[in-house]
Amino acid sequence: MIFFKLLIESFSFAFAALRQNKLRTFLSLIGISIGILTIIGVFSAVDTLRNNLQSSVEKLGSNTIYVQKWPWAFGPDYPWWKYLSRPNPQIKDFEKLAERIEGADGVAYEIGIGNRLIKYKSNSVEGAQLSAASHDYFKTRSFEFENGRYFTDAESRAGNPVAIIGSSISEGLFPNEEPIGKEINVLGRKVTVIGVFEKEGEDILGVSADKTIHLPLNFVKGVVSVQSERYSPKITVKGKDNVSIDELESELRGVMRSIRRLSPAEEDDFALNKSTILTAQLDSLFGIINFAGAFIGGFSILVGGFGIANIMFVSVKERTNIIGIQKSLGAKNYFILLQFLIESVVLCIMGGIIGLGVVYLFAFILKMTADLTIIVDGGKVILMFVLSTAIGLISGVIPAFMASRLDPVEAIRSK
Repeated sequence: MIFFKLLIESFSFAFAALRQNKLRTFLSLIGISIGILTIIGVFSAVDTLRNNLQSSVEKLGSNTIYVQKWPWAFGPDYPWWKYLSRPNPQIKDFEKLAERIEGADGVAYEIGIGNRLIKYKSNSVEGAQLSAASHDYFKTRSFEFENGRYFTDAESRAGNPVAIIGSSISEGLFPNEEPIGKEINVLGRKVTVIGVFEKEGEDILGVSADKTIHLPLNFVKGVVSVQSERYSPKITVKGKDNVSIDELESELRGVMRSIRRLSPAEEDDFALNKSTILTAQLDSLFGIINFAGAFIGGFSILVGGFGIANIMFVSVKERTNIIGIQKSLGAKNYFILLQFLIESVVLCIMGGIIGLGVVYLFAFILKMTADLTIIVDGGKVILMFVLSTAIGLISGVIPAFMASRLDPVEAIRSK
């Protein structure tokens, strides 16, 4: 009980000292506030970016592999000249692969035709993303319908002039009409809308079906050269639920090498891309950003800590006479030590709370103005309190120890 009473008295002395020197207290808080703001702000920004990018990458499928000409992994020794000579994925590759592979739930040949201006009567939409794929596209990609349906197998095989459009296309072309059954002009041909993708919203990578017009591959084959590199052809392979991504990749590599008739000594002339390649690169990038943010914030906190220590030395000098009176009335050394340590820690925690408050303020402003949700992890909030307490203890321990060791007679005479 005596210890808790002394602790409460130490808090009261510390807060009284902070209230008496408001300007000095405010100036002392700035360094710590900036340091905590930098660290928590950078970590929150990185967590937010990581979460948004991860959501985008997850749309690619965790158990999906893309057979393409170019690999997604980049580095300082990227042999682009080697990849340049590779053939594009061919329709015959896709057909043979679909026949032979056993661990796949779906295999699709896909192309992206790029941006187009789409019109319907007096309405138009710019930047529509035209894409085309074979029938199993619905097995390799996850999507929902707001209205309508997917292509039938017969429509895909016959290359019927039908299309599925994104919600943004639907809103732009048919603001007051039912889109299903309407004809729009795509690639110079009339196509009938049979479905509307559910609204997704555009993510940080721009991956969204909202501005997409999806067509059967066999229909597009009669209009453009679907195997041309300009349309980035790829074969998408979705693994079965009981097949791991590594097992799927191993089988896929063997089948593709067999299709391409590569000898054991020859390198792959195709790339097998998967979402884990992107996540590994993102983790490496975010690790560097986190380190840079922690270094800058740590330096700011260090400067703030020196400021706190300097203020504490001044505080000890100003209150030397009071310390002498307290000790002459029986105050123990640890009581004096606690006063100044608590004052230092309280200063740092207040600075940390201010820095954290600024982060939450920025997060609120961005949410209101840009509809961007900033993630402030609870672990980072705990880190703020731990850092603030540690800096307070380190900054105040020497001034507090000096104050506790003062001779009461000499201290009283100091005034």
